[in-house]
Amino acid sequence: MKYLVLIAIAFVALFTSCNNNNDNKKYVAINADTLSKQRFLPVTTYIKGQLYSIKEKGVNPIKYITQNNKTDSAWIKIEDLEKEVADFLNPVIDSTNLNTLFVEKNFNDQSLNTITFTYDPAGKLPDSLTLKNWTVYVNPETGNIKNVYLVKNTGNKTTQLTWTNNSKCKMVYLTTNADGSFVIDKEVKIAWDF
Repeated sequence: MKYLVLIAIAFVALFTSCNNNNDNKKYVAINADTLSKQRFLPVTTYIKGQLYSIKEKGVNPIKYITQNNKTDSAWIKIEDLEKEVADFLNPVIDSTNLNTLFVEKNFNDQSLNTITFTYDPAGKLPDSLTLKNWTVYVNPETGNIKNVYLVKNTGNKTTQLTWTNNSKCKMVYLTTNADGSFVIDKEVKIAWDF
């Protein structure tokens, strides 16, 4: 009988919490202890692993640069590939370095067939940190990373990286105008899976 009462109380509490009006929700700040216990996906290690895999294949990637509505292409020497993406290897994205600065959220995005992990600032970021947010898309069936999306910002300059697993990456360089609009300065695509 005691268990039935406890189950009934739990059910009522669950029911009322699910039916609360959004206007009555209270937002609680995330404390430092909670942040320090987060375990981020090691994005930098993942990208370095991808770079190692490309080098092991021994196939030179091709780079496409689009600027002023003109596209040019060139082969990249394997030993120069890491230099091409060096801006996105620092700071190291893992639980040790950034877990007190960013909050991880995840959800099952059935429209993309991915588990999506988003990482947004927990508060005001240090001025020296150019990394603003990132998103990791994981295949729910295999547990493998499908895509990584990073955003870095310095002043009115923004750089975005989209990394597609075992295939290609794209870097977009933007300038934000005073009115909030933006201009794409340059787009760089690197492909290694032909």
